[in-house]
Amino acid sequence: MLWQPSEQFKQNSHLHHYFGWMRQNYNLDFQNYHEAWQWSVENIAEFWESLWKYFNVISHTPYQQVLKEEKMPGAAWFEGATLNYVEHIFRHQTGDIRYQNGDDEIAIVFSSERHELVEISWEEMHSQVASMAAWLRGIGVKKGDRIAAFLPNIPEATFAFLACAAIGAVWSSCSPDFGANSVVDRFAQIEPVVLFAADGYTYNGKPFDKMHVVRELCEKLPTVKHLVIVPYLNPGGSLRFGNPSTINNQQPAINNQPPIPNSQFPITTFWNDTFRPTTEIKFEAVPFDHPIYMLYSSGTTGIPKAIVHSHGGNLLEHLKYLHFHNDVHPGERFFWFSTTGWMMWNFVNASLLAGATAVLYDGSPGYPSLDRLWELAEKANITHFGTSAPYLMACLKEGLHPGQKFNLTALRSIGSTGSPLPPDAFDWVYENVKKDLWLSSMAGGTDVCTAWVGGCPTEPVWRGEIQCRCLGAAIEAWNEAGHPVEREVGELVVTKPMPSMPVFFWGDENNERYLDSYFDLYPGVWRHGDWIEITEHGGIIIYGRSDASLNRQGVRIGTAEIYRAIDKIPEVRDSLIVNIEQEGGGDYMPLFVLLNDGVALTDDLRQKIRQTLRSDYSPRHVPDDIIVCPEIPYTISGKKMEAPVKKILMGKPIEKAANLDSMKNPGSLAFFVGFKKRMR
Repeated sequence: MLWQPSEQFKQNSHLHHYFGWMRQNYNLDFQNYHEAWQWSVENIAEFWESLWKYFNVISHTPYQQVLKEEKMPGAAWFEGATLNYVEHIFRHQTGDIRYQNGDDEIAIVFSSERHELVEISWEEMHSQVASMAAWLRGIGVKKGDRIAAFLPNIPEATFAFLACAAIGAVWSSCSPDFGANSVVDRFAQIEPVVLFAADGYTYNGKPFDKMHVVRELCEKLPTVKHLVIVPYLNPGGSLRFGNPSTINNQQPAINNQPPIPNSQFPITTFWNDTFRPTTEIKFEAVPFDHPIYMLYSSGTTGIPKAIVHSHGGNLLEHLKYLHFHNDVHPGERFFWFSTTGWMMWNFVNASLLAGATAVLYDGSPGYPSLDRLWELAEKANITHFGTSAPYLMACLKEGLHPGQKFNLTALRSIGSTGSPLPPDAFDWVYENVKKDLWLSSMAGGTDVCTAWVGGCPTEPVWRGEIQCRCLGAAIEAWNEAGHPVEREVGELVVTKPMPSMPVFFWGDENNERYLDSYFDLYPGVWRHGDWIEITEHGGIIIYGRSDASLNRQGVRIGTAEIYRAIDKIPEVRDSLIVNIEQEGGGDYMPLFVLLNDGVALTDDLRQKIRQTLRSDYSPRHVPDDIIVCPEIPYTISGKKMEAPVKKILMGKPIEKAANLDSMKNPGSLAFFVGFKKRMR
């Protein structure tokens, strides 16, 4: 046991208050958290209805019933209810929920490699969102229209998202470090009518002009009728909130190329030219399951799947998690290092639902040194500091002592996600950051835009363990026979529906890709693709991915993206890639290539492969090693066998790693057995 909450810590928690409310309103007296969890998953309709009442959800029309059918997929939640996610954010400004400290005027704190701390008031945020919502309505954007964003983690991204959701349009965003092909793979599916784009970004102290990518996106996304440019690289351009732009409203010259004829290029407007003084946000009341945004799968079996999330499902889930499992209070400052291409960006924005101040940072976490985010924690008075396991491990290996170097008085919790947090990192946090600190490791996914397992402010922190299964999340570990087990490793499954599960995948006829993604192994039971163990404390240990997704430095990458880039290289006939999670929090990602006859793996070819992956996608897509192999293993049905190869490289014998009878070329696995013996 590394930490235990004090009685005062417990009693001040939202969770403790909820338990008292349940005693008064439901005559339920939970003796401990695990008893409450058990009730929540055995009575899911009653549990989620209790949250609706506890958080006083604003509904424009009442629901007819909480849950129509307890099945997956296809559970229908709160049918008949209409609401708006963003309306629940701005009720903090209007006084529906009162603040409890003196920080109540600040909605966003922003910093970057280019900017010192900027504080943005709730009033200013309201003004920006109201203006953008009015502008979007003015250009004809309707409920259900899609809006795409190619933006860094800056306030304009948050404003644009909130405006989009306020009017019932559907949001989707990518970080500007994505290559053009990767962005088009995502946005082309959803046919956006508006594109928000930054002119570039800065990373590791270097500016990256992205206007050539913006031009390419406009050429390849013919449904985009309006382009809004945020002049982020233009000094001060992105921070002149509410002021007229000094740039003429004309199509920009991009790398000195002649403009595309106006009939082919969307109408171009600069961010500040959209500003319209507006005092009111008209919130569009939408059905509970109306789409709010689309997040994307990693693209393991094709182009990334556009996962559709709902207003109501995300509202209830985010209210639950931010209050009960992160224990975020009004006026506290909530930070999670993220880009707009990761679900944690949506999660940071969700902290506004708790009346918190969202802390945004754009740039490298390691520039000019790994101390940068700890310095931000001091300067921004961060209460809840969220990061990834690889970042904490990097700080450990660098020998940092942020608790000695910085004033972290305001800090009361550290969150970690993205990949399993090793026990050594738990030790490092308590020895080098702060002894009296709640370390709240969590794990979930893009699929539900939340965590299945995470923090609990009333329970102790045990070394190497996530504290609990979250309320309402019917999580079990199943063995190979499909039976629930504890204190041994099994597949993470979810046996009952949750409101934040995807409504559907965009463009998925008959739910075929949806069913194949989560219910292929256990019909009616969600298989998430993680190896987990439920411990004697009721906590969770995660041992890595059980499917073919690549968890690279805390970010999921699809193998299909790798293959699409490699397929363009004529010297390579075929390829296979896996990522191995290692002890100590690191990972090892080898790329196996089958070369065409007469081709050798020269240094030039290695560099060509790496450069193609880097330019088409991102530096995270570049493998650690490139290895020539004689054959790529396939199933009889023609699927590459990444998961069995990964199991072999993690030490499993062939007979437990693969079903040889289902293989087209079972002899191909012998190479990987030999490679495992040679692995460092």
